[in-house]
Amino acid sequence: MADIEVQRDGRVTIVTLNRPEHLNAFTLPMIDRWVEILREAGDDPECRVIVLTGAGRGFCSGVELGHLEQEQSTPLASKDMLWRHIHHIPLTLEALDKPVIAAINGVAVGAGLDMALMCDVRLAARSARLSEGYVRVGLVPGDGGAYYLPRLVGPARALELFWTGDFLSAEEAERIGMVNRVVPDEELMDRTLDLARRIAAQPPLVVQTTKRLVYQSLRIDLRTSLDLVSSHMGVLSSTEDSREARRAFLEKRSAEYHGR
Repeated sequence: MADIEVQRDGRVTIVTLNRPEHLNAFTLPMIDRWVEILREAGDDPECRVIVLTGAGRGFCSGVELGHLEQEQSTPLASKDMLWRHIHHIPLTLEALDKPVIAAINGVAVGAGLDMALMCDVRLAARSARLSEGYVRVGLVPGDGGAYYLPRLVGPARALELFWTGDFLSAEEAERIGMVNRVVPDEELMDRTLDLARRIAAQPPLVVQTTKRLVYQSLRIDLRTSLDLVSSHMGVLSSTEDSREARRAFLEKRSAEYHGR
């Protein structure tokens, strides 16, 4: 049985972390495989949206500490392990224009929570519990949590969560903006796939360019963002995807106007 399973639902690729007996804690081979899966999905023209979830009662409890200790014999070895393995995930996601949705089905701790924060959208089961948790094992957020979390909840709230390691309920995570919405446990995958299919049905170049534009605009000033979007708009409006969407919209408006 694979530690990471990949399934297809039409234009949606579903990636399931599959070590339920360990609450889907990562090993380094799992991380390397996850990077491969992301790159394959990025290159697959039939894939338009990626969904990440976990098997069993956990989303992901982080990197398996026993496995991690073997890679940290010296400070340089520790740094090299992060750079050669774990950091490839946020860097790969940053380069991936396709939407990535996290379906947080249970406990998400430390690097496991950060895996969800790296995704573009997060849906959480009502029973999910979330914690940064690093402080409890004497570590700092090692895989991008210090980058992602403050951008979602603000630096003051993020620091409180990093310093205490407190667990949040799914409802509290939604209230502070860490997750987009909370759904009943039994509806999590149905609701996630419904959202994924709706996004996958949109013009793919528009979806991908919008994602790129949003993340680019977080790092630049208004004038530069507006100049950038004018370039994106000019290029997109000339594509068949864009022309077809406008034709469909105008035909629908015409039909509504004439009572058809």
